Amino acid sequence: MTLDPDVEALVRRTMRERGLTFKQAVNLAIREGLRPGGDRPPVRTQTFSMGNPTGVPLTRALQLAGDLEDEELARKIAARK
Repeated sequence: MTLDPDVEALVRRTMRERGLTFKQAVNLAIREGLRPGGDRPPVRTQTFSMGNPTGVPLTRALQLAGDLEDEELARKIAARK
């Protein structure tokens, strides 16, 4: 088996941290990588409503960003004259 240098470094780090042999570290990595769902629970992020105190129509955020960018470009062009 030939490992990429970055993968070998990860295996060697696991060997040091867990006191494993090379074979044990590689087998552990393969088992964990191929296990459906792995042994980690899914990440859940709590969300909060921030409201819209500015009255900016957030459903049109990309259009608003484009308009603001256009205004800034026009300001810079006018300043050069």
